[in-house]
Amino acid sequence: MIIVYSSHFSRDGCPYHLAMTATTYHPPLSAPLKQDATIIGLVGLAHASSHFAHLLLPLMFPVFMKEFGLSYSQLGLLMTVFFVVSGIGQASAGFVVDRLGARPLLFVALGIFVVACAAASTVTGYTGLLLVAALAGLGNATFHPVDFTILNQRVSSPRLGYAFSAHGLTGNLGWAVAPVFFASISSLYNWRTAYLAAAAMYLGILLLMIVQRAHLSTQVVVRDADVHAEHDMAFMKKPVVWWCFGFFLLSTMTLAVVQSFSVSILKAMHGVSFEAATLTLTAYMLCGAVGMFVGGFIAARTGSSDRVVAISMGVAAVLLALCGTGIFGALGTMVVLAGTGFAVGIGGPSRDMMIKKATPKGATGRVYGMVYSGLDVGFAISPILFGAFMDRGWYGATLLGAAAVLLLSVVAALGVGHRTAGRLSHA
Repeated sequence: MIIVYSSHFSRDGCPYHLAMTATTYHPPLSAPLKQDATIIGLVGLAHASSHFAHLLLPLMFPVFMKEFGLSYSQLGLLMTVFFVVSGIGQASAGFVVDRLGARPLLFVALGIFVVACAAASTVTGYTGLLLVAALAGLGNATFHPVDFTILNQRVSSPRLGYAFSAHGLTGNLGWAVAPVFFASISSLYNWRTAYLAAAAMYLGILLLMIVQRAHLSTQVVVRDADVHAEHDMAFMKKPVVWWCFGFFLLSTMTLAVVQSFSVSILKAMHGVSFEAATLTLTAYMLCGAVGMFVGGFIAARTGSSDRVVAISMGVAAVLLALCGTGIFGALGTMVVLAGTGFAVGIGGPSRDMMIKKATPKGATGRVYGMVYSGLDVGFAISPILFGAFMDRGWYGATLLGAAAVLLLSVVAALGVGHRTAGRLSHA
């Protein structure tokens, strides 16, 4: 059981602790719309900034290949470093968030992004890029446990489904903005200036968060040594947590293919220009954001989160497989690939509700940190695996493989739903 403490002092000055409550913190049942909207907006901006960071390096892969003579496998290793660091850090960050609160970690993460972007503007070779990947991965590590701890504690319960929708939507917008940001600034100046501009952007976001810090505070809970409570790691014994982890790992492997290699695949398979291929990636992210918006209403009105996720991911897998066959031609493939983003986006808010239902009380930061580290593992594995496909010229097979992995995530989502339903029925 989770206990919140208040410190008191005896007459001789020695501290003792008085248990104030034995209830787990719950979000408010009601709150002013302006207050909820401000919190959702700030967390959404933070989430967008983390997703923007996912593309700090992949968008410049063609530049790095030309300037530093790198292969697809070497470029894939950059993203593996990013997400290995992020995954280890994210699993650990969940525990820190539960103990220290979300806000301090958010400030540190944004500061690390400033340093990573500034370093990227000065790299002269592969070693420097590896360092940037590690720094950016460290900055990315805290965002999901931070974001969901703030949302679950500060946003009123009736608006929580919409908060998850906005959270996912802003993440997709971060992905969508990144290609336009880097392409436009690089064309006007150069790629190093684009990284300096990104550093300035992150600094501005950090300053805004500091000014608005009152909206980002979270309640910290501690355990009473005299109460027979579960150990901090006890949640890891629950099979549903690992089914959630597996879902994120598998679904993210597919996303990593789209982010890292879709531009190169479109150019190789259909002779699409770099600008058109980049715009297709942006369209994928924008369609995903629209899907997130629609999915928010679905998540708020249905209790079958796992089924919504399974259907949306299943449809996306079929569309992606069709793109891999090349039957649509250049324009058709670009359109269908963008539509795949919409299908994935529909399931986003229901995915977050699915994880919330599977989370034991009082372990939000830890569970979200562990489960979302599956996202980082997927991002780490996928570029290495499918980068080898790309080096062999298996462009269509890369998309077909990504579709097959996405279908496996459907099985994992249904597994989460089955185990969550069983736990709730015995509650």
